[in-house]
Order: sequence, then C-alpha cells, then structure tokens
Amino acid sequence: METNKLESFSKEINSKFELNYNIKNLNWFNIGGNVKAFFKPDSLSDLSFFLKKFGNTEKIFILGAGSNILFNDKYFDGVVIKLGKNFNKISLLKNNMIVAGSAVLDSKLSNFAMENSIGGFEFLSCIPGTIGGGLKINSGCFGKEFKDILLSVQVIDKNGMIQTIPASKIKFGYRKSPFDKNLIFLSASFQGEKKSKDEVEKLIKELKEEKSKRQPSRIKTGGSTFKNPINESNIRVWELIKKSIPISKSFGDAKISEKHCNFFVNTKNAKFEDMIKLIKYVREGVEKKTGIKLETEIEIIE
Repeated sequence: METNKLESFSKEINSKFELNYNIKNLNWFNIGGNVKAFFKPDSLSDLSFFLKKFGNTEKIFILGAGSNILFNDKYFDGVVIKLGKNFNKISLLKNNMIVAGSAVLDSKLSNFAMENSIGGFEFLSCIPGTIGGGLKINSGCFGKEFKDILLSVQVIDKNGMIQTIPASKIKFGYRKSPFDKNLIFLSASFQGEKKSKDEVEKLIKELKEEKSKRQPSRIKTGGSTFKNPINESNIRVWELIKKSIPISKSFGDAKISEKHCNFFVNTKNAKFEDMIKLIKYVREGVEKKTGIKLETEIEIIE
C-alpha cells in the first residue's frame, strides 16, 4: 500500500524519485543493495511535501557525499534522500559570514571562502563530505571542527516544520552532535575572518599536502573507520591498531590500508559482511591488546 502511495507521489513532483533503487554507487565504499526508494529533492517545497506525506510513516535516511557510510548489501526498507541543486548553494553575507546549503561539499565551501579572501575554512578542504554530514558528526581535522566556525543551522523536521538553531544552543562533542535524528539539515551560517587570498591558498595547499602524506586517496574507502579514543591523551587510533593486529589481515576484498591503518578499503568487490568482519576483528584485537574499546566513526546502515 505504501509503495503505491510512493509511486503516486513520484508523479506529483519534478524532482527525481525512483523505487527499488540501487545505492552501491552513491557511497565511497561502493557497497550496498537496493533501497525502497531514492529521492533527490531539488527544492525545499518538494522535500517539505514529501515529509508532510511520509515523514512519520516511512523510514528515512539522509545521504550526503557517502564518504563515511557503510550500507548493507541487502534490501533497505526505507527512503534514502539526497538533497539536490537548491541545497547546493553558497551565499556571502557581510562581516565575513557565509551561508551554505547542506548539500555543499566541504571543499567547495573552503574554495568559496578562499576566492572571497576569507580565512577559517581552510581545514574543510581536507574533509571529503558535505556540510550536512559535517554538522551531523562535527567533522574536523588539523585541530579545527565544524563547531569552531558555526553560527547557526537551519533544519526541517519530519512534519515539514522549519527552524533555525543558533550554535550557542548546540553542545557538540568529538565527532558527534546532539541533533535529534528526525531533523534534516537545510543550510548553515558560518563565521570567517578577513585574510588575503594568497595566505588562505597557501594554508590550503599545506594542509592538502600533509593529508596526502598521511592518508590514501582514489580508493574505495569510508575514511577514518574508528574515532580516536577521547579518554586516552595523545593516543591515535591508528597507533592502537598497528600494535594490536596484523594489518595485512583481510576478509574477502575488505582490507586495511597500508598507508593508514584506520582506513579500510574495498579493493575490488567486498561485501558488507566482509567489511563488518574486518571492523569487528580490529575492534576486538585492539580491546584485547590495550583494553580500549573503539567506537566507529563511519555510520553503518544495517
């Protein structure tokens, strides 16, 4: 019955809406099966219309760049929403403030700030995700996080109601935020600082070079698999992994990157179960060796 309603809905909007859609190519691991429906709303009105109809009856998952998501390769009985073109805009306000839609890539916002001689966004050039994803887990690198530049965030709930939340009311943690899971990020306002374009460009180049030395690129991975343990000062998760298990260990085509052992790689056609086995193996190995329980940074969609 719900499928019939979804099919009828698809004819009432101009945005892309497809039933029984394969999600494999929409995430960096290239792992995943079919989902009940895939929705790419190009406008706020289409998104709001969908939420008012199905927000409380359908299971919903919001997909950004897919850079830190591990999908099950079995059927996902829900609607995957990937925000479209009207959520991919950036605007410059006075006093070095920038508003970005939640579908904007972090690197795109960093470049926009550079072109407008605004600093503070350089670290975003090294985060392979979207603004929405960054808000969801308070992404960061090189000593800076989303919370450090955020002014406010605009969200919509599953009833289609919109609200703006100031950053002062949000208690971020390390790679986590307190947002209700029923909220969908629409856009965010950020505060930068006046800087010369050359200075910003130089720092972005330095950060990118440092990242390329440390981390693998152009591979099928979900980025950092585990969070750094926050109660263990100066211990990095890759160090724990390296001293706890043989990094040559693999399950099927799921392997540990030789360049950075907190990056797990789909070398060819890894299955969801292969990657789960590898995650479990590493987590158990680290706990057995060090007593430290690792928490995943990638989001696992069962």
